[in-house]
Amino acid sequence: MDSGKKWLTMLVYALVMFIPTLSLAEVNSVYIESRLDFNAILISEVDIIFIYDEALLNQFPNTKSEWSSNKREIIAQAGDAMDLVSVFIPQGFSSEMASLPDRRDQAVKVFVIGQHDSSTRPPIDITDFENVLVEINEFGLIVSRRD
Repeated sequence: MDSGKKWLTMLVYALVMFIPTLSLAEVNSVYIESRLDFNAILISEVDIIFIYDEALLNQFPNTKSEWSSNKREIIAQAGDAMDLVSVFIPQGFSSEMASLPDRRDQAVKVFVIGQHDSSTRPPIDITDFENVLVEINEFGLIVSRRD
């Protein structure tokens, strides 16, 4: 190998090693709790959406209402570019650990949308949360990091 090719190979290697990689999702667990009345006869749905294609983000709904109204169409159009985990929680149920997709760490964005939330609330971005706590109360969802 001549010195020009050798130099170019070393340059490419250095660039690959030092260029920051695209930050992918850190979500490892999502724990859901209902803080509503144990005597209520309601079930809340919480959707955890894993998006694997940046192009899909441009078309993603801006509110819970837009998501709910177009959910089936969005899922059909997204194909392999998205995984949806829907968890149904009876009111007053103490906890539920969501079963997450194997490729969750490849997602470019992860959102949570709750049925029990305001219709104008935007999707909640949990991409950078490793362990997530979703609490359902009378006002909607409270999402935080879980220790």
